[in-house]
Amino acid sequence: MNDKLAGLTQTQLDAHWMSYTGNRQFKRDPRIITAADGCYYTSADGRPIFDGLSGLWTCGAGHNRKDIAKAISQQLAKLDYAPAFQFGHPGSFALAERITQLMPEGLNRVFFTNSGSDAVETSLKIARAYWRKKGLASKTKLIGRSKGYHGVNFGGVSVGGIRANRAIFGPALSTSHLPHTLLSENRFSRGQPECGAHLAEALLDIIDLHDASNIAAVIIEPMAGSAGVLPPPEGYLQRLRDICEQHQILLIFDEVITAFGRLGSATGAEIFGVVPDILNTAKQLTNGVIPMGAVVVQQEIYESFLQQGGPDYQLELPHGYTYSAHPVACAAALATLDILERDNLFKRSAELAYILEDYIHQLRNLPLIYDIRNCGLAAALTIESAPGEPLLRPFLIALKMWDKGFYIRYSGNTLQLGVPFISRSEEIDGLINALAESILEVANGQ
Repeated sequence: MNDKLAGLTQTQLDAHWMSYTGNRQFKRDPRIITAADGCYYTSADGRPIFDGLSGLWTCGAGHNRKDIAKAISQQLAKLDYAPAFQFGHPGSFALAERITQLMPEGLNRVFFTNSGSDAVETSLKIARAYWRKKGLASKTKLIGRSKGYHGVNFGGVSVGGIRANRAIFGPALSTSHLPHTLLSENRFSRGQPECGAHLAEALLDIIDLHDASNIAAVIIEPMAGSAGVLPPPEGYLQRLRDICEQHQILLIFDEVITAFGRLGSATGAEIFGVVPDILNTAKQLTNGVIPMGAVVVQQEIYESFLQQGGPDYQLELPHGYTYSAHPVACAAALATLDILERDNLFKRSAELAYILEDYIHQLRNLPLIYDIRNCGLAAALTIESAPGEPLLRPFLIALKMWDKGFYIRYSGNTLQLGVPFISRSEEIDGLINALAESILEVANGQ
């Protein structure tokens, strides 16, 4: 038996059409994970693998947290499932209140979803429906941003701005896009870059073309994660907020990656000092243990649906999911929020952010490095493209990192890091040293 296969047969490997994976290469050379604890995975061949991305930006509190497992076990023994439509269970209400306590003032009504992609779809539908409830039914157009990532459903793909996530599927919803904020003059910035606030003015051009009476919402990530950690330029988010207010356009923050600790606080809205009308969360909400997302809205939005909802037994918002506010997911989320607050992990994340920033920028003078960016406990490197194969080098570097005992994300022409909030400085040091070695090996054709 090949240890790398964890006992799996080739037939079993072939049966699984893996998501966001080069299936042909993977099934020739599988990277199978069999266990996890703290900041480490265990590979099928028994090696410890440092988790350099907290799962998929999901497991900031570390893996195999006993408090979360206990909460899930207790919930399963008591109530495994409850219908999400027309009936409720205690955990969802307790969790909703808990989430609102961590949100900026005014964001105090919570709608539960199954994932970040579902949270995006929900927020876009709420935005359109809100204006209809307000008697402004023509406000339907949605605005995203180039290089933005908002999940994989049709609404999210439509407002998303990563070409590879859109091109193969053909026409989606009619949307417009703001320009991205990745400017050459900001290369190797530490944290928020100085240049780029003027790019928010492009929203005025879109408004001039389509008229505000036809625009429902602007959706952006405060820090774009999947495009390779793009921090907002100083003043950029505030200018978007001002323009949206002036023209009666809702502002949606997609904080699926940034909420609950990645930036050293409960939300990016708090860090950047800009409060949206709607805020999407997922990932860290349950520490990645069970799928769950949430959309948090301003009370006025919620009240508009109630006021225009007809008789009180009728549905104010005909939307939801079979697994919305699943009892086990709620238990996992409550336990996760307990850990984040009890262990001061927002503060710990903020402290580690300075260490990650210092270490990652030491790679600046290595070959193949075009740019380095960081924001909170997240960082990314843009890798110079190999001739004719712009995606090859990040892939090769990531595979070398796996062989050295480190998991990082490669996406497009970037390498991305998002270490757990419980990491130690020496673990980050080891991660960056291994990354330097791997980059040099690829640069030297080894």
